Amino acid sequence: MEQQEAVLLSAAPAGGARRGPPLLDRTGACCHGGAKMAVLAYSLGKREINHHFTIRNAKVISVVLVALLVAFHTASRYYGGGDSCERLLSRGRYLGENVWQPYGCMMHKYRSIEAKTCLAEKRVAFLGDSRIRQLFYSFIKIIDPRQAEDGNKHEDISFEVESSSVNVDFLWYPEANNSMKERLTSWTKEDSAKPDVVVLGAATWSIKFHSGSSETLEQYKVNLTAIAVHLEKLADHAEVYWVLQDPVNEEVLSENRKMITNQQVELYNEAAVDVLNKNKRSSGSRVKLLAASRQAALETVAQSDDGLHLPEGTRNVGAMVLMNSLCNKLLRPIDGSCCQTFAPPNLLQKLSACIFVGSAAALLVFHVLGRNRHRRPVPPDVESLEEKKPATAAAPPGLTAPLQALCRMGVIMSYFYLCDRADVFMKEQKFYTHSTFFIPLIYIFVLGVFYNENTKETKLLNREQTDEWKGWMQLVILIYHVSGASAFLPVYMHVRVLVAAYLFQTGYGHFSFFWLKGDFGLYRVCQVLFRLNFLVLVLCLVMDRPYQFYYFVPLVTFWFVVIYSSLAVWPQILQKKANSSGLWHFGVLAKLLSLLLFICIFAFSQGFFERVFSVWPISALFELNGSIHEWWFRWKLDRFAVIHGMVFALLYLVLQKRQVLSEGKGEALFSAKISNLLLFLSVVSFITYSIWASSCKTKTECNEMHPYISVVQILAFILIRNIPGYARSVYSSFFAWFGKISLELFICQYHIWLAADTKGILVLIPGNPSLNIMVSTFIFVCVAHEISLITNYLAQVVIPKDSMALLKRLGAVGLIGLVWLLLSKGST
Repeated sequence: MEQQEAVLLSAAPAGGARRGPPLLDRTGACCHGGAKMAVLAYSLGKREINHHFTIRNAKVISVVLVALLVAFHTASRYYGGGDSCERLLSRGRYLGENVWQPYGCMMHKYRSIEAKTCLAEKRVAFLGDSRIRQLFYSFIKIIDPRQAEDGNKHEDISFEVESSSVNVDFLWYPEANNSMKERLTSWTKEDSAKPDVVVLGAATWSIKFHSGSSETLEQYKVNLTAIAVHLEKLADHAEVYWVLQDPVNEEVLSENRKMITNQQVELYNEAAVDVLNKNKRSSGSRVKLLAASRQAALETVAQSDDGLHLPEGTRNVGAMVLMNSLCNKLLRPIDGSCCQTFAPPNLLQKLSACIFVGSAAALLVFHVLGRNRHRRPVPPDVESLEEKKPATAAAPPGLTAPLQALCRMGVIMSYFYLCDRADVFMKEQKFYTHSTFFIPLIYIFVLGVFYNENTKETKLLNREQTDEWKGWMQLVILIYHVSGASAFLPVYMHVRVLVAAYLFQTGYGHFSFFWLKGDFGLYRVCQVLFRLNFLVLVLCLVMDRPYQFYYFVPLVTFWFVVIYSSLAVWPQILQKKANSSGLWHFGVLAKLLSLLLFICIFAFSQGFFERVFSVWPISALFELNGSIHEWWFRWKLDRFAVIHGMVFALLYLVLQKRQVLSEGKGEALFSAKISNLLLFLSVVSFITYSIWASSCKTKTECNEMHPYISVVQILAFILIRNIPGYARSVYSSFFAWFGKISLELFICQYHIWLAADTKGILVLIPGNPSLNIMVSTFIFVCVAHEISLITNYLAQVVIPKDSMALLKRLGAVGLIGLVWLLLSKGST
């Protein structure tokens, strides 16, 4: 039974899918000799993989991996010492040429307005030589990008923003000597004006003027030991940073600087680390060592013009690291996880934890009482998207099985919380390169071709084919998100077509169901809404995020309600009624035209749209960060995709009923001439769109055209995939498997594959990006599949077929929802 369950990388059809003729018969019918043996080996290889690697085994492995990883990261934090702030200041690497990646955390790129907000009413002091002056200029350019480096050399420089009362000063102290100590001493007196931030460092002048003598190094240690005492006093009310010396490019140093060697620089750095860490070991030093710019300079010092002063890009790294260290804990940017502590759980998060813990306690009581007699239920269908039929298997009696489902969900939500709301796992920022997007893309399409099966039916957009379509689109979207490919405009526009295709399928699937079945009952509506929204509503509670944050679910939920309302309103026109009189088709067209008018009114009046969706309690569902703009953008971008799908469904079903199409096995959908013409036009449209997407200048320009032309690409794909009879007869079981859990994959990626609410990447295996993405992807897919099973099962338990019982539960859910909305409104 377990081995017949749907598997990761499985070629076997789900449920009781037809398997086609025996293996040897199939190979014998189409192949001879070596080709026959190759096909046999290929099929036996797939069978062997599926036999040993079931989804149940995969989930056991993923649970063990999570337990080991949590233990490893917890132990690393406890025994290894060092938080994300220390890692920000000390370690990192370049992603590409210009993007600096601190070790294990995300660095926010601060803008001028953010820097002014953070540093308002503060005074920052830089003390040191010309290298510290460079850091000073890079720092104030974050505050005011127009600032020029026009200060006099070897003199103090002041910078002020009057509107924000920001003061940043550079004080010329090229050596760590008594002069620097006296300045620091003056700041420790009670009646003196004290800086809020002190950044200092010096060494190269001491090396230069004393020719790198050992006596000077010893005196440097003595001076720094005396200075460290005053730095500790300053740290009582200020943040203090000692900047380690950057390397030099010895080959291009001038003759009067030749004594400043990297060996000498390292000796002085070691002296500074020894003195400051000695204080840290003895009394817990609060002076922070800024070493990240030094590490960045190791890779870029060859670009230095004079061998001593670094290129602007490298010193900007030090300035941005410093800004993140100062401001992240205050402004709490989503994409700045370095130096940032997580907020404690709020009331709703605590209530969610209590529900899951209570379920576990109740299950334990049932187990102790000997009532644990039910096997874990496995729904016959793991489908979760909107157009799929509800599973029909009845839930087992008693409370044990529902409690088990809630316990499993609780364990999964704990993992979500640890990944994206606790300081357990590391996070890193995305960085796009063509290879990070296209190589995984090629890999998954090779796998998709490897796992192919015969379809049960050869109709246009048959069940296996739509699952396959959703599957490969979802995998492309996942790779797009994790690689940061939105930075590359042609990829961005092609992915926008994929999102439109999802909505097209929403319109196609729901219209087809209502047209053919005529089931407008409350039970089916609640089933669809539950399957769409269960996971998102749980995440809203556990992860403390608004409903609109998971934008795709509000989008498909909205359109399902619109489709249902359009078709359920009087007169309800079904296929049976339309067959009796062709005039009913005009009634359906009238409904579709009314829906199109409704869309146009909203689309061409943003003010009207925002007024409608800003009314409470609707606003609680569609607002993000207090604004309806994100919902407006998402809705407008694909506003015609759903009605395109509905019109296509009507046209196809009418043509099918009139037997215009040839949908037999191996038959082309149309006559040879028409088929060839449509295939040619479809290929041309694909090429034309790609050329247009590549020539588009800005996202805004492209997005304006997207709602009107995306349907051409969608129809072109449908025709290419369905016109040839052989193409309709096979499908990729690999893609179809992912298609059945595509909604869960799309939602789960927010927190357990990506990180920082999709802004970064979750790091489970630090230091090895390739292994990390493989491990995190494996766990992520297993979790998504398990959530799909839980959702399908709970849909049967929570939503009864009895109308009165369903109405009572809806009333209870409405009351709970109202309380939730009121609590959410009160907390904002």
